[in-house]
Amino acid sequence: MGKFSRLGNDLYSGKRSVDFVGRTRLWYTISAVIIIAAVLGLYFRGLNWGLEFRGGAQFTVSLPTSQVTQANADSLRNSVADTGIKSAEQVVVTTAGRNSILVETEPLTPVESAQISQTIQQTVDVTKADISIDEIGPSWGREVAKRAITGLVVFLVLVVLLIWGYFRQWKMSVAAMVALAHDLVITVGIYALSGFEVTPATVTGVLTILGFSLYDTVVVFDKVRENTKNLRASHMTYAEAANLAVNQTLVRSINTSIVALIPVGAILYVGAVQLGSGALKDLALALFVGMAAGAYSSIFIATPLLAHMKSREADVQELEKRIKARRRHQTADRYASVPAYTDDMPIATDPNAVPGPSSDSAPLSGDEEPAAARSGGNRPQPHTEAAGRGRVVPQASRPVRPSSASGRSQPTRQSRSKRGKK
Repeated sequence: MGKFSRLGNDLYSGKRSVDFVGRTRLWYTISAVIIIAAVLGLYFRGLNWGLEFRGGAQFTVSLPTSQVTQANADSLRNSVADTGIKSAEQVVVTTAGRNSILVETEPLTPVESAQISQTIQQTVDVTKADISIDEIGPSWGREVAKRAITGLVVFLVLVVLLIWGYFRQWKMSVAAMVALAHDLVITVGIYALSGFEVTPATVTGVLTILGFSLYDTVVVFDKVRENTKNLRASHMTYAEAANLAVNQTLVRSINTSIVALIPVGAILYVGAVQLGSGALKDLALALFVGMAAGAYSSIFIATPLLAHMKSREADVQELEKRIKARRRHQTADRYASVPAYTDDMPIATDPNAVPGPSSDSAPLSGDEEPAAARSGGNRPQPHTEAAGRGRVVPQASRPVRPSSASGRSQPTRQSRSKRGKK
């Protein structure tokens, strides 16, 4: 976790950066491939509408675990279809968990319902008490679908107004809506490819993931607004500031998504594997796919799209040209980018320093000074060339020698009684 924390700090401070905005075409291509696969699955397989939407009758047959097999399900399908009832010709039989089998037909009359119940009792040797019957008319399903569409439209309108009123930028509203549409298409396509039934629980899950995706997008956009509030002072382009905002919120987005996906994944496993068909797995699948798509779209779709739309504005383009021109000027003038002095700045070795005598060199006479003293010890020698326009490095006034007190070279200073004496 220590490395992950340091990575988060480096991403927040800008020491490390993932180029999300600069690789817009790559993210668009990945999203396009996923969306095309979802649309093809929706077109060729279609949605498996649940009984609540298409209407009909559902017979839940309670059986011991040893009898909940595919063989018994096939026997029930053939027996119900052979009753001669027109509404039961397209019967759907599935296992539900470990203790029951579901038999679904189109709407039936009371006489037809009783006939099919008798057929089920004879086929799998159960009593009437072991069969529960649920009948739903198609009008109720149409009303649920109508209310769901109305709620979705109202939600989207309120979202657009809220984002525009909070950020005062309509382009953020457009980017957020594109991200929401991206999540919706992927979730519906996965539902079509998986063959799960679309139930009212599915509608609830879809509306929930819209809120989750919007929450993550608003958090990133809020950081984008903070970073782009004063671009001239930060000396960054809009794309760079937006990319920094995504990096600063990246760890938060990953942590939030993982924490949310783990329990939803557990619910999906229990609902699909342990319990079989039911509203629990329908809700969990919509939540799992939608949350994963929402986390992806807030990072890879919404912010890069916003930066792409903002890059077409005249003031943003003008600022970007100024920043690029300033950087070219700093690169051309080697004195324009001299770093400021800090206490922890490393001491560079002077290439013009005269090396000291080696241990095997000849001894010096009494009148000769050591080479280290003549060269100023470890002190870098001054350059006679100009360090800048109109500046000349002054010459040293007296030799220096190493000082054990400070650990670095210091100017020599004789006592007052010995000054002027040779």
